[in-house]
Amino acid sequence: MNKQFPDAKSALEDVLHDNMLIASGGFGLCGIPERLIDTIVESGVKGLTIASNNAGIDGVGLGKLLRTRQIAKMISSYVGENREFERQYLSGELQVDFCPQGTLAERMRAGGAGIPGFYTKTGMGTLVAEGKEIKNFDGQDYVLERGIVADLSIVKAWKADTTGNLVFRKTARNFNAPAATCGKVCVAEVEEIVQPGELDPDKIHVPGVYVQRIICGAPYEKKIEFRTMRARETA
Repeated sequence: MNKQFPDAKSALEDVLHDNMLIASGGFGLCGIPERLIDTIVESGVKGLTIASNNAGIDGVGLGKLLRTRQIAKMISSYVGENREFERQYLSGELQVDFCPQGTLAERMRAGGAGIPGFYTKTGMGTLVAEGKEIKNFDGQDYVLERGIVADLSIVKAWKADTTGNLVFRKTARNFNAPAATCGKVCVAEVEEIVQPGELDPDKIHVPGVYVQRIICGAPYEKKIEFRTMRARETA
C-alpha cells in the first residue's frame, strides 16, 4: 500500500475539522512537522486542542497557530520560550493542561498502546494532581493519568519508505515516536522517501502500521532556537 501524498494540503484535506485533538511531535524547534503546521494554519480550522511538549516559539512551529488564535487548549510541559503563549494564558484566552514531560510522553505512548490510563508518582502533592484519582500502592500515593488518543497525529521524520515505516535522526526522535502512535490518523512529513526494503528493519523507530500518510517536505531550513556565540578575543 502506497501511503505517499504529493503535499501537506492533500494529505490533510479530509481529516481536519474544528475542535479536534492533534498530537504533534517535536521538541523546541527540533523535529517539528512544519509543513503540516503551515497547512493547518492555512486551513483556518479553529478550537484546536494540541498535545505537544511545547508550542514552538513566537511565529515558528505551533507558535503560528497561537498567533492566528486557532488553538483553544494546549496539553504541554514546557512553554517558556513563547511570549504569545504566555500572554494568551495569563489573559484567559488559552486553556493549558500542564503535564510533566515524562508523563506527557507516556500519555501518548499509552494511548497508542491501547492503555486508557496509568498511575505515576510524578506530580503528587502538586497542582498537577488536583482533581485526579489518587491510589495507594505499597504505602505510597500515585496519581492516575489518562492516555491520549488524538484525532490526528502530525510528526516529522528523517526517512520513510512508501509503506510508512519511519526513521528519526538523533534528537528529532524526541516526542515524534509516541505522538505518531497515538493518533487515529497519523500524517508524517519526512526528508526522504525510499522504497520498501531500503530501510534497515532494526533501525525503524515507528512501524508503518501506525502511519496512514506520508509526504516529502524537503528541503528544510535547520532552525536554531538559541544561538550562543563566544566573544572573539583580541589578538
